[in-house]
Amino acid sequence: MGAEIGNALNAADGEAQYDEKAKRLLGNKIILAYILINTMDEFRGMRPQDVVSYIEGEPFISTVPVEPGMTNAEEKTDSGSVKAGPRIVGLNTENMEVNEGLIRFDIIFYVRMKDGVSQVIVNLEAQKDEPKSYYILDRAVFYVSRLVSSQKERDFVKTNYSDIKKVFSIWVCMNMDENCMDYIHLTDDKQLGSYQWRGRLDLVNIVLIGIANEIPERDEKYELHRLLGTLLSMELSVAEKLEIMETEYRIPIDDGIREDVRVMCNLSQGIFERGEAKGEARGEARGEARIILSLYKNGYTVEQIASVSDKTIEEVEAVIRRSETGGLQEGSVHVTDR
Repeated sequence: MGAEIGNALNAADGEAQYDEKAKRLLGNKIILAYILINTMDEFRGMRPQDVVSYIEGEPFISTVPVEPGMTNAEEKTDSGSVKAGPRIVGLNTENMEVNEGLIRFDIIFYVRMKDGVSQVIVNLEAQKDEPKSYYILDRAVFYVSRLVSSQKERDFVKTNYSDIKKVFSIWVCMNMDENCMDYIHLTDDKQLGSYQWRGRLDLVNIVLIGIANEIPERDEKYELHRLLGTLLSMELSVAEKLEIMETEYRIPIDDGIREDVRVMCNLSQGIFERGEAKGEARGEARGEARIILSLYKNGYTVEQIASVSDKTIEEVEAVIRRSETGGLQEGSVHVTDR
């Protein structure tokens, strides 16, 4: 069991490193520029190189907590004085630290609009697939709400709610059935009368981007999906990724990008190999369990089955017990580890 725990921790560490490299790659300003061009009307049709200049400072990657009271928390200096928290509110990523409890924004940054005055706060989240334990739109609503509420006393003070900055929460989900993109925002659906309430419907914006397993063909409508699919692919080689980035998207390949792509490819290969091994082990376990149950149903004793199957009596009894209580079903057969 010690070796299995070690393997599990190594696998978790490998996936955490892959996630961090992926977020660093997505957090490169030229990549963010492509995303902004394809998700915000303000920059649509512009050259990515020009949009880069509107991204202020360096994006915060996996550093800003989502939790209320911590996103915009004050910090104590060494001298004991208090200073304001990070200028940018971000999400704690799925943490690199196995025992770290905070949830953080993946990537968060400010974008200056073309008028040179107004700003937008953008949050970018990357998901391996669409989560099964909750609805991703519900999580996106929570995140975008935090991006708004955490501005109080940082981007606006007291009751100056008209100073709230527009926020975008952009979610990239891999391993989807199709390439897709949805824009979710506020609308004014009048129920009675025609009174024009003052205020901005453009403050809250969510973009959900689905990336299919197969990288789409080179086509203008798939520009963003092809780029993101290339960056996050677990099948393309380093050379293939860099060639698409450089020749199709004119992305300058510096040493940092090259290294992140190389490490991601190495880590993805390890993750793939562990997944194959795990799948083979599950298949062997299911086969062994079926044999044990077949022998039991044909009148063999537990002792006889243990003898011919090279299992302990306790392991055989556990398989039979799970079967009798409904625990053994197609695709979910278990055999106790020795």
